[in-house]
Amino acid sequence: MDGINLELSLDEARKSVEIRATVSCDGRTGVEMEALTAVSIAALTVYDMCKAVQKDMVITDIRLLSKTGGVHGDYFREE
Repeated sequence: MDGINLELSLDEARKSVEIRATVSCDGRTGVEMEALTAVSIAALTVYDMCKAVQKDMVITDIRLLSKTGGVHGDYFREE
């Protein structure tokens, strides 16, 4: 793995946090699991930090949005 970038953005209207991970590597193996794990841990951290004021939070929609390269080629989620 060459790098990972986590971006968290607050959506005040929906009262939610969007978390996006971008992972890069030069190897032939994919890093989808590393990206999904990074997002999951970040979501759990947000939950832990906010649980004192909001007990009914929900972690949802953790999914792969896109990937390039690798044995199976490129993938882009259609919304």
